[in-house]
Order: sequence, then structure tokens, then C-alpha cells
Amino acid sequence: MAARSGTELSCPENFMEAADREYRHFQEGYLWAILIAEFLVSAGGNGLALYRFITQEQRPWHPAVVFSAQLAVSNLCYALTLPPLAAYFYPPKNWSFGEAACRLERFVSTCNLLGGIIFISCISLSRYMAVVHPFFTRKHLRPKHAWAVSVACWALAILMAAPMLSFSHQNKPQQGPGTCSTMNPKACVKCLGVLKGQLGTFRTYSLVLACLGGILPLLLTLMAYISLGLVVLRSQGMSTAQKVHVVVLVTSGVALYACSYAPYHITQMLHVDAKLRWMARCPSFTNETEAAEAVHLGAFFGYQATRILVPLATCMHPLLYMAVAPSLRCHPCRRNPHQDLPLAGPTAPQSQLSP
Repeated sequence: MAARSGTELSCPENFMEAADREYRHFQEGYLWAILIAEFLVSAGGNGLALYRFITQEQRPWHPAVVFSAQLAVSNLCYALTLPPLAAYFYPPKNWSFGEAACRLERFVSTCNLLGGIIFISCISLSRYMAVVHPFFTRKHLRPKHAWAVSVACWALAILMAAPMLSFSHQNKPQQGPGTCSTMNPKACVKCLGVLKGQLGTFRTYSLVLACLGGILPLLLTLMAYISLGLVVLRSQGMSTAQKVHVVVLVTSGVALYACSYAPYHITQMLHVDAKLRWMARCPSFTNETEAAEAVHLGAFFGYQATRILVPLATCMHPLLYMAVAPSLRCHPCRRNPHQDLPLAGPTAPQSQLSP
């Protein structure tokens, strides 16, 4: 760690500014506008979904509805972090909300990113239990158990996101740089997710998040949906069209996860690794041009792309847990051994069949 700190101190400030200039170009040019659009769609969709859960679902809520409501809350909280981030990226890139808000934005964003992943897994496992183990589910699982699991999931997300309160910080310019502008970015305030000297520790933290908050939930979700799909495909009481509906919806749920949350963790790791390599080379650069050319823009753009995909996924969740249920209400399935399951039951709430 000390070696990394020494590398940071020996890296000239103008070289670091040259690298930051490469990053700013994309963030100031495109990212802020995309984040605003995603905020409007995600906040509107998840807010409407949450309102529907509260006003239209029968009480007590089915476990899948409990988890879907938690997912909507998590998505809504994540969406609320997008406007400050968009304001930060709007040129000139400048954080004007203070130190506490900087740390809080990073923490809330990470916490609800993890919360969304966890609750998607909970919904998947809930569907798995209801379809593959219907008798155990009907006899032993109650809404109170879903609420208890939800509390534990929120606690887990908060615990895993807590280090962001330490990693993130506001970086103010030194005295006398002038007024912040696109022509004078050195005078702008930055809200950094991690100090350059903490990149090694942050890489370890990111690896833990990738395993516990990315790979493990993805495997659980994949296992649950594969089992659910096999049961549906073997059903004798469903038409081919109904089975295709279920397969498409199951596949879309897994694809949405695999194309947003999983790549986010992977590209974050690659971006951190690229920064570490650049910092190691920084003392040997002879000029700003060489420093800028050494920036690994592929890793950076990949990470920025997934920062767009994650909010986009939260925009899609309301469509999955509000619109797909009517397609899964299979009245011909009543004679199936699983006739009283949410997949087949005619009285199942529409939102029980969340992704």
C-alpha cells in the first residue's frame, strides 16, 4: 500500500490531469444526458409499480410480491442518485453538493445496486420454490418469512456498500486555480469513488463485490430459472404457445441480469486494473501526450457503458413484474399436479411472477 502511495506522489499532477481529460470528454459529452433520461423512466416506472403494489395487491402479500416491492424501492432509490451524478458530469464536470453528499451518493448508489441484484435473486428463488417444491412452499412459507428475508437482504446490501463511505471523497482544487470552467478544469471540484493511493485496496473490495454481489446471485438466479423452465416445459396442461411465453420471459429475465449487473462488476474490475497499470507507469512518462496515450480507454468506455446498462435494467424491471404476469396465467394448467402454483393458478396476483 505504501508503494502505491509513493507512486501517486511521484506522478506529476499535470500527467494525472491529462488522463482525467480523456475520461471527462465522454462523461461531459454524453453520459449526463443519458442518466437524466434513465432517471425519468426508472423513477416513473418503479414509482408506478410501487404504487400499484400498495394500492392493488391483496393483503397479505405473496412472498414474490414482497420481494418485487423491495426491488421497486431499491430501483427507485438507485434512480434518485442519477440526477446528482448527471449534474456532476454536466460540463464543466464539477461537484457542487459537498463532501457528505459525495460520500452518500456513492454509498446509496452501491447499496441499491446490490439491493436490486439481491432481490432479483430472491424473486427467482421464490418462484423456484413455488414451482419445484409447491407442497413445502404452501405448508411452511408465509409472507412474514419474506419480510424477514427482506430485512436481512437490506442489512446485507448496507453492510457490503458501507466501505464506499470510506473510499469516496470530495477533492477540492488547490488555492488560486481560478474559476471552474470547461477551459479551466483544474479549478473544478471532483467527487471521486476512490483515491489513487487506495486503488489496490479498492480492487480487493471490488473483487469481493463481484463474487458476492454479482457471480453468486447470477448463479442462483440462473439455477432457479432453469429449474422453473424445465418444470413448465414438462407440463402436460400448457399449450405450446404458453410454454413459449414462459421460456421467453425466463430467458429475458436471465439475459437482463447477465447483460447489466454482471458486466458492471467485470468492467469495474478491468477499469481499476487499467488505472493501477497507468499509475505504475506514470513516473516514467516524459510528457502529457504520452500520459494521455497510455490511458486504457477500452476499459474506461466498457465501464461507462455498463454504468448506462445498470440504470437501463432498472427501467426494464417494471415491465417484467407488471406486464409479464398476464402471459403466465395459464388456466388450462388447473389439472396439472401443480395446479395451485402461481404459474397456473387463475387467482394468482399478476405481480407474483416477477423476474
